[in-house]
Amino acid sequence: MKGTGCLRCDCQDLTTGEISPRSLRDEEEDERWQPLMDRSCTDVIALVIFILFWIGMFFIAAYSIAGGNAYRLAYGTDSYGNVCGMKNDKIADINLKSAGLDMTGRPYVFFMDITSPKDALEICVQKCPDKDLNNIQEIQDFAKNTSSSLCEYDIKQADIVPAGQSHLGPCPNTPVKASTSFLNRCVPKDAPDFLVKFMAILNSYDIFYKVLSDVFQARAEIAGMCILAVVIALLMVALIRFVAGVVMWIFMAIVAVASIIGTALLWWTYATKRQEYYALPENERLDENGDDVTAFLVYSIIATIATVVLLIILVVMRKRVKLVVALFHEAGKVFMHTPFLVLQPLWTFIALALFFIYWTAVLVFLATAGEPTVDTSTGWVTYQDPEPVRYMWWYHVVGLLWTSEFFLACQQMVIAGAVTQVYFTRDKKQVSSPILKATGRLISYHLGSVAIGSFIIVLVKIPRLILTYIQAKLKDKENQCVQFTLKCCICCLWCLENCLKYLNYNAYTVIAIEGTSFCTAARRAFLALVSNALRVVAINSVGDFVLFLGKLGVVAIVGAISLIIFRTDTRLHYYAVPILVICVFAFFIAHCFLSVYEMVVDTLLLCFCEDCRINDGSPGREYYMDKSLLEFVENSSEALKNLDKKKKKEAANANEHVELRET
Repeated sequence: MKGTGCLRCDCQDLTTGEISPRSLRDEEEDERWQPLMDRSCTDVIALVIFILFWIGMFFIAAYSIAGGNAYRLAYGTDSYGNVCGMKNDKIADINLKSAGLDMTGRPYVFFMDITSPKDALEICVQKCPDKDLNNIQEIQDFAKNTSSSLCEYDIKQADIVPAGQSHLGPCPNTPVKASTSFLNRCVPKDAPDFLVKFMAILNSYDIFYKVLSDVFQARAEIAGMCILAVVIALLMVALIRFVAGVVMWIFMAIVAVASIIGTALLWWTYATKRQEYYALPENERLDENGDDVTAFLVYSIIATIATVVLLIILVVMRKRVKLVVALFHEAGKVFMHTPFLVLQPLWTFIALALFFIYWTAVLVFLATAGEPTVDTSTGWVTYQDPEPVRYMWWYHVVGLLWTSEFFLACQQMVIAGAVTQVYFTRDKKQVSSPILKATGRLISYHLGSVAIGSFIIVLVKIPRLILTYIQAKLKDKENQCVQFTLKCCICCLWCLENCLKYLNYNAYTVIAIEGTSFCTAARRAFLALVSNALRVVAINSVGDFVLFLGKLGVVAIVGAISLIIFRTDTRLHYYAVPILVICVFAFFIAHCFLSVYEMVVDTLLLCFCEDCRINDGSPGREYYMDKSLLEFVENSSEALKNLDKKKKKEAANANEHVELRET
């Protein structure tokens, strides 16, 4: 649809919450309105920009792979540009006798002065010192006993003592602390920072290896429980539409009763304290007791006002909650027509995983893409990043954020497209391959809209990440005002980002229905959300609460079964560890499936509003919605009669056609 009308339920009765047909209508627009039809490419300029951006990403990848050396980062290098543990070639334009050496038997990087590694000479050694070396003689003895010299490559064992000691070489300053290997670097065992604590955990047979051993021993059970979590999550998706109504009404009743009881307790406490206060002689009454009575009076009044407002809201929203229950039922029917819709997060996860592997590989090469030069003051090889590389870092980070959001937006567009096709197909028996058709429409027409929607999220996410980084840097500073301001800004940007994500998804739904551009769809979606604010609140409060209970239900069932299995397993040191791993996986599995359910419900709400906006139930303009949703339309009885007439007429025409064929 290319009209200019707003996507909203225009004639909503604010007292009953029902939808009445519009009194004024653009007849020409409505007559040619056909959902899911009349498609053309949207936001082409945004798609071209996204393609050009990815051409830049490929250029960075090619430049990084051509000029980088990932082994330098993985294995470490000495001060002469040699990669430890490997055979090295001579570096072009570097004429140093210690450059381009074979370091196959020297896999570890050793620092001449570990207290200031940036300023110290680095060499490749065969073995890190496993004990303290307090003088140059012990360094020589260590070299004789282990064949691992801690001095420069041209210093022989017999010449170690007279060679001299310095952080610049040829031999290290003493004492040399006992070290352990961490990422192929020799690091002192008693280093006072988090690194040693981390290494202590890694090297602790009582903790780390036992935990790893438990996970390894229970790997089959963990895999089985994950499969069970998938099965239970699928059952939860199928059953939640039947229990959603009961849970929602119970939840609302608990909130109402708890509010009334809480208010009554406050008034009772106030009355009790007031009685005790005035029962005392006037000369024994303390000011703080009087203030306490006044405070409880204020609390009771505030609680009473809040309870009354809450009860009014619950009464007003009861019709909206009924609509939420109906939408949950309709969502269940959608999954019956498109069962593979629940697997969409799996394809998105695979795409994101492959992209992240590619992005990380390019990042490693980019980090080692500097040009080797000789430092004239030390005679060592250093790697300087050319000026363009510094901008490539930022470009690469933006590429990570934009592409990740793009993949997520594609998933949302496919889900919205599949749901809208099911909703706007009058004969549900004719629904065929809605996911494939939605994917085809996305690729053929709407990749540009997805690109611009995902980029808007990136525009908000980048400043939030920058402020988070600044806050982390200033964490130990004493300026509390700056810390508070940064936290407020980060919180506001986080809220804005989540609001935009929600608006984006609804915009994708409008695009899936009408085929409009992103900006037009976003405007219509925003107007629809504003004009149906109470319904949106009901779905995003009561509805989300039900879905959250569904996630917890999956975790509880899988966790309980795991506890029964592992509590008597004698192979495990800490059976709580595999249970925790299973529960974490179960929660994420349930979240993936039920988040799709949430998207389906949100999509159905907008489809319902658009159906009410265009159609009125009269002949030729019958509603697309199911009978369970007609309850929320003001002229529902008339619409049902017209719908029955149309079905009878279609059946009669079909029978007549069959008779003619037989004749």
